[in-house]
Amino acid sequence: MAIIVDKEQKRRDIALSCKMLILEKGINNITVSEAAKTAGIGKGTVYEYFKNKDEIVFELVNILMLEHSKKLKEQLEKKNSTKEKMRAFSTFFYSQEEKELRSLYKEFISLSLSMPKSEMMEFHAQCTQSYFGWFEEILKEGVKKGELKPQVLQLAKGLFVVGEGMFVQNSVIGKEGNIEEDLNNFIDAVFTLLELQ
Repeated sequence: MAIIVDKEQKRRDIALSCKMLILEKGINNITVSEAAKTAGIGKGTVYEYFKNKDEIVFELVNILMLEHSKKLKEQLEKKNSTKEKMRAFSTFFYSQEEKELRSLYKEFISLSLSMPKSEMMEFHAQCTQSYFGWFEEILKEGVKKGELKPQVLQLAKGLFVVGEGMFVQNSVIGKEGNIEEDLNNFIDAVFTLLELQ
């Protein structure tokens, strides 16, 4: 009797088994053979599920972003004020808990910029759209509750990209440790300007 393989689960399992290898060496410093050995499968099997090693990073980011979204939703539900929610929303960029995801996300951004592929660009666009929609709802709720001036909604897109911009900039110059303070100072300044008294 033939064994039925859940291809989606197998793809996920291969990617997850390669996570530490990619985190330790970076995607550019590993081979498909190393990925196969780490996953306990043959090199040919890797190619049955991934066109190349870059797709393994793409799959990992996809898996971990879904997990991150679930955790973030739970955190946001525990916060009362809009300011607390904005701070919670920005913890991705500095929390110890999300360190591995940030490292993989940097690999993903690097691959997306150096070798843009339609699937990666589409995935990134979907993530951005989803997270921005979520962020915008937080601001709308803040306006509705009387915490923020309605003008904050006109700044929503700019406010949203600040976190990622700080993350990328601080990563490039090797100052990732400052981002928590920078983001919290920025959020405080936004609320000083746009909070209703």
